[in-house]
Amino acid sequence: MNSIRFLFSKDTWQEVYDSLSKNRLRTILTMIGVWWGILMLIALLGASRGLENSFNRLFGDFATNSVFVWPRKTSKPFLGFQKGRPVSLTLDDITNIKEHINGVRFAIPRNSKQALVKRGFESGTYAIFGDYPIYDQAKKRKIIKGRFINPIDIQHNRKVVVISKYIYKQLFQDKKTPVGQYVSIDDISYKIVGLFETDDPERGPSSDIHIPFTTFQQVYNQKNKIGYLMITGFKNYDIKKIESDAIIMLRALKKVHPKDKRAFGSFNLGAIFEKFTGFLTGMQFLTWIVGIATLIAGVFAIGNILLITVKERTKEIGVRRALGAAPFEIKRQIIIEAVFITLLSGILGIVSGGLILIIIDYFVGQGDDAILVNASVSLSVVFVSLIILVVLGSLIGLIPAFKAVSIKPIEALREE
Repeated sequence: MNSIRFLFSKDTWQEVYDSLSKNRLRTILTMIGVWWGILMLIALLGASRGLENSFNRLFGDFATNSVFVWPRKTSKPFLGFQKGRPVSLTLDDITNIKEHINGVRFAIPRNSKQALVKRGFESGTYAIFGDYPIYDQAKKRKIIKGRFINPIDIQHNRKVVVISKYIYKQLFQDKKTPVGQYVSIDDISYKIVGLFETDDPERGPSSDIHIPFTTFQQVYNQKNKIGYLMITGFKNYDIKKIESDAIIMLRALKKVHPKDKRAFGSFNLGAIFEKFTGFLTGMQFLTWIVGIATLIAGVFAIGNILLITVKERTKEIGVRRALGAAPFEIKRQIIIEAVFITLLSGILGIVSGGLILIIIDYFVGQGDDAILVNASVSLSVVFVSLIILVVLGSLIGLIPAFKAVSIKPIEALREE
């Protein structure tokens, strides 16, 4: 109870002010070390979060544990076949991958082609994708109106289409509600059943129109051929091994040389995401190490200044001891001064770091091609930083505190 009363006493803080204001320049220069350490910590952690948000916005709608595989041409002769033979994928390959490779959650076939899309006097050439309903689970679409492709569309080869908001703006100058309206794709009429938000308008035209997979097969005479497949693994499975197993199986099924690395192309989103996540984790860890090391250096500077202050106040401390002040009271006062300087420097550093993040977000965090998206730190980071400052300030304050009470009152009174 006495300690709480002491903490909120006007005399306590008056003494802190008097002690620190005797040499203001020295105090300010001492505070800069802690201020810089916490500013750097907040700014770098915020930038790291912004980079992570940017990556998530770019690939966030995909299941990150995914790999894409597409057929190309063979580069080696095998079993009587010459090199340069085109390889194709079929729906049977999808079945084999799902049944014989461990860890596969989805194996999704896709077809695509460029086509002229018209509505009235408006038109444009876009990529048309033949998809199954399950594609919406692997690459989640934010449906604004209507729905995505459903099993009935697949079963009956319906001529229905799902378009993006970006395409809607191109074709619907009259701003009519798109669901229920019709568009023409390669002179065939399709009914719009869904409209979804485009996450990245600059990439939108290449992948913003979806029709049922079976309809695509029928209209473009694809039979059971597929353009490429998307394989998504369960979280606990290594997507690199799934990719390797899938390509090995496809080589065997298509009679491709086991060492032919050009017959199938692949893009492993999961492996890239894993590398990026590891990079961010390492960057955040390094940021904490550098930030805390800088803080410790700054706090030690505060401890050195307080030692000098104690030396300058030797006579004052002797008088207080002679008048009956307990050693605990002397130590408590000095520790409060240490914590106050450390905490004040840290708060200024947090505010400065926050302002830097606001500036970064304003200049490079806006727009669809933003490098850092919503660069910020959580309240938990700020709270942990403040706790670290209080702990370090208390510990470093013990050194000058014990130095102060180690001086005998009679010797302190003789100090000139």
